[in-house]
Amino acid sequence: MTHTLRPSTLPNSVGIGLKFQHIDQFIQQQPDIGFVEVHAENYMVEGGLRLAQLEAVRQDYPLSIHGVAVSLGGDSDLSKDHLRRLKRLVDRFQPAQFSEHLAWSTHAGIYYNDLLPVPYTQERLMRVLEHVDRLQTVLGRQVLIENPASYIAYSTSEMDESEFVRLLITHGGCGLLLDINNLVVSCTNQNLDPLVYLQDLPLASVGEVHLAGFAEELDADGERLLIDSHASEVAPEVWQIFQQAIEQVGPKPTLLERDGAIPSLEALLTEARQAEPYLKRGECQELHHVG
Repeated sequence: MTHTLRPSTLPNSVGIGLKFQHIDQFIQQQPDIGFVEVHAENYMVEGGLRLAQLEAVRQDYPLSIHGVAVSLGGDSDLSKDHLRRLKRLVDRFQPAQFSEHLAWSTHAGIYYNDLLPVPYTQERLMRVLEHVDRLQTVLGRQVLIENPASYIAYSTSEMDESEFVRLLITHGGCGLLLDINNLVVSCTNQNLDPLVYLQDLPLASVGEVHLAGFAEELDADGERLLIDSHASEVAPEVWQIFQQAIEQVGPKPTLLERDGAIPSLEALLTEARQAEPYLKRGECQELHHVG
């Protein structure tokens, strides 16, 4: 099914993932930030304080909603109940953008707390395309699909991760949420060149960029292993690939994610604003090319 592209109303500036512990302070202080993003599943409730707070936030800030549990990569059909609740949330708040993960998190009616990887096969691509079409049809809008953070590769995979993502975006009528941290994690863990991976993605379809921090361990062979923890500051190598990406795609809505060891709201805003010079340089490059 072809879905009409709804241009994002997110500004090409920086935003933050809004956490429960910050929301009252955020509403009261109304900090100077471009947009906010929340996880859909935290607000898929019947009513109450959470929805009232989100209503207050979206009165003053563009809103992006990020799903984490649709399970686009799973074998089973998408949960009708989950889609129903998700549609109700999206219809109510009319976010500027909605995004989901390329992963699976359900099997035989059981929900897992992890975003698990998919094998990169033609058969799985067709299944994910079916699920993306179902999601976009239910929501009545184009969605962004986030490139995954991978730790291992399936021996049954028939193509590279970046090729799988490119084919999904190209044939699915969806956009790309370019997660730079995920890209660095996947490339480091699989001994891939992040710049080659970046160039293989459908960069013209990028609708939003994510930045986050990773944890670092050693695997059984003593090799460097990166964990997509979202519990630390953005690493220098992530900033480096972000710079390369912005040079390619121009300024895009850029979100700082933090889901663990969450600092104060002020510290979160300060780190997010470190992305602003990169976006400004990208804007200047665009104007130079136009001129």
